[in-house]
Amino acid sequence: MKDEQLKQLKNQLQKQVESLEERVEHTEEFETTELSNYDNHPADNATDLYDQERGIALTQFKEEELEEAKAALAAIEEGTYGTCAVCGKDIPFERLEALPTALTCIDHADQELDLESRPPEEDVLQPSTGQPVEKEDNAIRDYQDSFEDVEDFGSSDTPQDQPNEDSQDFFKDDK
Repeated sequence: MKDEQLKQLKNQLQKQVESLEERVEHTEEFETTELSNYDNHPADNATDLYDQERGIALTQFKEEELEEAKAALAAIEEGTYGTCAVCGKDIPFERLEALPTALTCIDHADQELDLESRPPEEDVLQPSTGQPVEKEDNAIRDYQDSFEDVEDFGSSDTPQDQPNEDSQDFFKDDK
């Protein structure tokens, strides 16, 4: 790698570190003016929780990105930048230009997707219904009519929407 290419990448990494440090420093803290969540709608609480979790995830991502950029700058200072940390081969300039934080060649980059692990919430959360659910033709069917169970507690139907024997007799007489 040429000296001017190394200087270009070093400048790019330094700018990235400065930008990330500023963004990590000025993270948006979730602040609420509510004294109690008692009178809030559950959807409002869910939105607040989502905003908190999103902010935490973005901050973690920025911190990881900052660590990678600092590690790349340290490798430049040590004189190991541009060579694969695993096999010792030169990393192509095109790869470093596209991803200046790369410390490995493309052959040793972590490219495997984790398709086996599941979210930890699945260990704790249980299905919301005790009704048996069976899979049939890749469709999930609930063999208990759960809507009728819910409708017993009320629905938005008005009295005229409810079938009754009197209305059936009334229409029969009109014929």
